[in-house]
Amino acid sequence: MNELSIGQEVPDFTLPASNGHEISLSHYRGQKVILYFYPKNMTPACTQEACEFRDAHDQITARGAVVLGISPDGLASHAKFIAKNELPFPLLADEDHQVSERFGVWQLKKLYGKEFMGIVRSTFLIDERGILVEEWRKVRVKGHVAAALEEIGK
Repeated sequence: MNELSIGQEVPDFTLPASNGHEISLSHYRGQKVILYFYPKNMTPACTQEACEFRDAHDQITARGAVVLGISPDGLASHAKFIAKNELPFPLLADEDHQVSERFGVWQLKKLYGKEFMGIVRSTFLIDERGILVEEWRKVRVKGHVAAALEEIGK
């Protein structure tokens, strides 16, 4: 599939969620969705990002938006991550990385001279009609949640 671009309708998907249900993107029609992809639970940058979304959660929901996090981690790992960091939003398990591939965030990465496939930290803002209105690719955590919050306020 071609990478999504701003102004396109985001294809629906369904993934198992940390709340014990399957969540489909289409369940959130009528609300803005901050969909963020992150590499791995319990790592420093991913924890910082999740906690910043947690801390801004009331402001996000007050602006008519929801937060959904996606990583290739399984539901047991998500449950521990949520409990440890008191996250008020669901995390979705994309263990076969099909959704990550659709969004173009499953890519070749390099770390300490080793190459491997993984998620490149990215966030997508989807409007009430299911249209992609903003994207942040190759996200640096510092200041990112503030930028997303500002965008949903527009």
